[in-house]
Amino acid sequence: MKIAIVCYPTFGGSGVVATELGLELARRGHEIHFITYSQPVRLALLSPNVHYHEVNVPEYPLFHYQPYELALSSKLVDMVKLYKIEILHVHYAIPHAYAGYMAQQMLKDEGINLPMVTTLHGTDITLVGNHPFYKPAVTFSINKSDFVTSVSQSLKDDTIKLFNIKNEIEVIPNFIEINKNTKDSGEPCQRSVMAKEGERIITHISNFRKVKRIPDVIKIFYNIQKEIPAKLMMVGDGPEKEKAEKLCEELGIEDKVIFFGNSNEIDKILCLTDLFLLPSETESFGLAALEAMACSVPVISSNSGGLSEVNFEGISGYLSDVGNIEEMAQNALRILKDDDTLNKFKENALSVAKQFDIKNILPLYESLYQKAINKYI
Repeated sequence: MKIAIVCYPTFGGSGVVATELGLELARRGHEIHFITYSQPVRLALLSPNVHYHEVNVPEYPLFHYQPYELALSSKLVDMVKLYKIEILHVHYAIPHAYAGYMAQQMLKDEGINLPMVTTLHGTDITLVGNHPFYKPAVTFSINKSDFVTSVSQSLKDDTIKLFNIKNEIEVIPNFIEINKNTKDSGEPCQRSVMAKEGERIITHISNFRKVKRIPDVIKIFYNIQKEIPAKLMMVGDGPEKEKAEKLCEELGIEDKVIFFGNSNEIDKILCLTDLFLLPSETESFGLAALEAMACSVPVISSNSGGLSEVNFEGISGYLSDVGNIEEMAQNALRILKDDDTLNKFKENALSVAKQFDIKNILPLYESLYQKAINKYI
C-alpha cells in the first residue's frame, strides 16, 4: 500500500507513535509518505520506502495567523496525485483530520477517492478539542473520517461522552518495538556514570506541562530518598522545568536530581533506570510508561485515563489516585527496597510490555487500511 501519514513532528507521544508506525510499515514493504511541517524527530530517512514531504506555509502580511490547514490540504492533494497515494492516516483530529477532509473533497472533484483513517491521541479530544471554539470542527472531522481509532478505551469513552459522534471508534492501543530495548541488545548499561553503587535510579520523562504534575514527581522522589539512596533523572523540557529545578533547591535535593532536557537516547537512559514515575493528571494512554516497561522498568503512576490499561496494578507497578504523593512514594519503596522484589517487577514490566509489541498491533492497522480502501472499490 501507498500510505500518507500526517502527524505532529515533535517529541510528543502522538508524533512518536505515528513515526514508529510508519517506519515499521515501511519495513513490511509499504510505501510511506510523511507529510508535515518539519521532519519528525524519530524519522531516519534510511529506507527507500520512506519519504518526507515538508508543508511550507507562505507568510503574508494579510494573515495574523498563517493558514496551516490550507497549506496542508493543498500539499496532500499534490502528493496524492504525484505518488498515487492510496490511503491517508492522520494523527490528531485537529487540524489534521479537518485538512484531510478538505483534501478528500478537492480530490473527489478530480475523480480521485482518498480514504482517511483518523487516530485520536488525547489532547485533541480532552483538552483542545472540547473547547467551544473547536468542538464543532472536531465533531465534524471525526464523523467525516472513513474510520476512527483511539489509543485506549478510556479515550474512546471520553470522546463519546464529549462529542456527538456517529462514527464507530475502534480501540487500537499504542505500541512499542521490543527489539529496540537496549537491555536486550547486548550493550552494557553504565550505571556508574549516573549513580554510586547501591543507589537506585528513578526516572521521569515528559514534556513538563502542568498535566504531568512535575512537582509531584519531585515530592515523590523526595520521600523516597529519605528512606534509601537514590538519584532522579528528569528527561524533557517544557514550562514546568524551571519551577521543578527551584523546588529541588528548596528541598535540598538538587545534587540528587539531574535535568537532561530533551533527548533522543531514551532507551539508553531507561537502561540505567530502576523505577519510572508518571503521576499525571491524565494520560490518554501512557506511552512513556510503556517505553519504560519495555526496558524492564516498573512504573509508579496515577490511575487516570488509560494508565490502568498499560500499567497493571501489583504486576508491572502500582497505581494511585492523582495527587496521592505519600501512597506513590510508599509503593515505590515497596518495589525498590528489596532486590528480589525489584527484579520480579522488572521481569513483569517487560512481560506486560510485550503484549503491546508493534508486531502485535501493526496488523490491526493494516487490516483497517484495507477496509478503508475496499470502501471505495
